Amino acid sequence: MVINLKEVDGIPVNAKHKASCHCGGVEFELDLPDGLIDVRRCDCSLCRRRGAIAASIPLSGIRIVKGEELLKLYQFNTKTAKHYFCSNCGIYTHHQRRSNPTQYGFNVGCLEGINPLKIPDVPTYDGVNHPADRKQQT
Repeated sequence: MVINLKEVDGIPVNAKHKASCHCGGVEFELDLPDGLIDVRRCDCSLCRRRGAIAASIPLSGIRIVKGEELLKLYQFNTKTAKHYFCSNCGIYTHHQRRSNPTQYGFNVGCLEGINPLKIPDVPTYDGVNHPADRKQQT
């Protein structure tokens, strides 16, 4: 099941939507002409711990407006995905996806005015059994 949304609980998702971390040190703008695409949770070891609801955007769809120097990179396992967090407040803002490195996943909770907890029936992707972790069969 794929969830794509133009609004959340009556609040529209803007074509250019502002977002920020909790402390406001990192501000970014997202190009969301089609709204939120592929809204999901993931059950990999990192996502289980951070608990964020994410959506997808092309790499060209994010612009850091303020605080790029505050963003810290975290990688693990295959080191393909690049997870970014505010070094001041610790909030996950976005990540370059392992399953599709031409996209970012971003924290829907960072969107101005949007409460991700109002999105019903968010699917959980199987990050524990990620296809990139499977050995190739010969």
